[in-house]
Amino acid sequence: MAAALTAHDLIAKHRPTLDQALEAIRTRAYWSPHPEHPKAYGESGSLDMAAGKAAFDALLGTRLDLGQPGTDGWVGGEVSPYGLALGVEYPHADVDVLLPAMKAGQRAWRDAGAEIRAVVCLEILKRISDRTHAFAHAVMHTSGQAFMMAFQAGGPHAQDRGLEAVAYAYVEQVRTPDTAEWTKPQGKKAPLALTKAFTPVPRGIALLIGCNTFPTWNGYPGLFASLATGNAVLVKPHPRAVLPLALTVQVAREVLAEAGFDPNLVALAAERPGEGIAKTLAVRPEIRIIDYTGSTSFGDWLEANARQAQVYTEKAGVNTVLVESTDDYKGMLSNLAFSLSLYSGQMCTTPQNLLIPRDGIRTEDGPRTFDEVVADLARSVDGLLGDDARANALLGAIVNPDVKARLEAAAGLGEVALASRGISNPDFPDAVVRTPVIVKLDGAKPDDEAAYMSECFGPVSFAVAVDSAGDAVELLRRTVREKGAMTVGAYTVDPEVEAAVQEACLEEAAQLSLNLTGGVYVNQTAAFSDFHGSGGNPAANSALTDGAFVANRFRVVEVRREA
Repeated sequence: MAAALTAHDLIAKHRPTLDQALEAIRTRAYWSPHPEHPKAYGESGSLDMAAGKAAFDALLGTRLDLGQPGTDGWVGGEVSPYGLALGVEYPHADVDVLLPAMKAGQRAWRDAGAEIRAVVCLEILKRISDRTHAFAHAVMHTSGQAFMMAFQAGGPHAQDRGLEAVAYAYVEQVRTPDTAEWTKPQGKKAPLALTKAFTPVPRGIALLIGCNTFPTWNGYPGLFASLATGNAVLVKPHPRAVLPLALTVQVAREVLAEAGFDPNLVALAAERPGEGIAKTLAVRPEIRIIDYTGSTSFGDWLEANARQAQVYTEKAGVNTVLVESTDDYKGMLSNLAFSLSLYSGQMCTTPQNLLIPRDGIRTEDGPRTFDEVVADLARSVDGLLGDDARANALLGAIVNPDVKARLEAAAGLGEVALASRGISNPDFPDAVVRTPVIVKLDGAKPDDEAAYMSECFGPVSFAVAVDSAGDAVELLRRTVREKGAMTVGAYTVDPEVEAAVQEACLEEAAQLSLNLTGGVYVNQTAAFSDFHGSGGNPAANSALTDGAFVANRFRVVEVRREA
């Protein structure tokens, strides 16, 4: 039996970390309590690389019994993009039994207060961090990310985003004091005097609808924002990526129980093949908050139909990079090549459209024509991925057949500047590994517009010829307004072009990266400093993470008494 976690011990252990997180979101400076290097975990006494792999292997072919009420069967069937059948079974829930059980624990969780909820959440994150190596394998074999990316993005970076959400949740809850003495003068009469108490109260049960590509990175912000603000959380993973979130639920339930709270505050809703329970759950009256990452069509459906819930969505967009001029041509090409290649373009932040004037661009070594820029970028990608071992470490595996189909169809949309090629993975012969394709399109042709104005998720990029920098800015603006964008990039040494791009992004609410030529890439964001999405264009209605992402997960209820 695990030892009880007292409030005093949890505050002593985690309050310093919470305070550092609060300072980080205030200053936006770099900070992370979660090491990025795999060896740091063995050295700190946590699970090392070998133990983490062994822990993952021990899960294969087992039944993950979470002890949830309402379990009416067992489901599973995940197959890794690397070809490994996981064979893990998860509880299938009778939600008519599970949801009331989840609601039962909310009163004590609400009454615990913002600080206790925050430090309990930090204890959950700490235990997840201690198992980062095992989680990395779970993320790798459900998302198709290469191991190092799964380790970093699925581990410390996801944990950072969860902690960031806890910090924002704490700030918003303590913005209003617990109590206040109110006195209003009445002239010659005795003043009016009231004692007022203010309590943050949760909306209800939150539903987290997980995604296939980044189950923890995209899942932790909503999970911890809801939990830290007093809500129970029902986790509905993507059917192909259950394991990372099921392990998360397991850890959360253990910590809640040890801290004296109802473990049913966090529960798992795994589904049978083809069951499609997300739609059913989303409109139940008990569900008051929904977090979703995935397709635009289902995100739009949630926003239109889950009227009883506060819905937070991250959907699809058409990410764009404008290339007008540069004073570091080689650095620009290298940076773009990495951005296009990382995780085979299966990131919601990967650039898709490269807008380049048809007359070419200016560089520190003289002008380059449109064709030269595109050819040089293709060579840069080829150079980056020329070694198969290095390519496997960057590309990972194609996550599902739809991505592969889009990749193959893209070659027929225009002139292929860089053909995609298959790469064998000696460790995982069944993995589908493909390099990016770059296709030339003409921004003035209606037929081409149909291609570049649609999201083509995966390792597909379009080099779009435009008449001028001004036309590129206008096309960028229209793309963000009509299709949305999680990221925008621009390369220019012209102050007027830079100002025009910046103004377009400010007006259309798109996050902008300018002239990246080093080790920071347009498709990467840092917790506590960068905002992921803006919530201000069609790609997402929320940002990870800002005050708006957490503040409407609870309401403040006031009780007044005469003093």
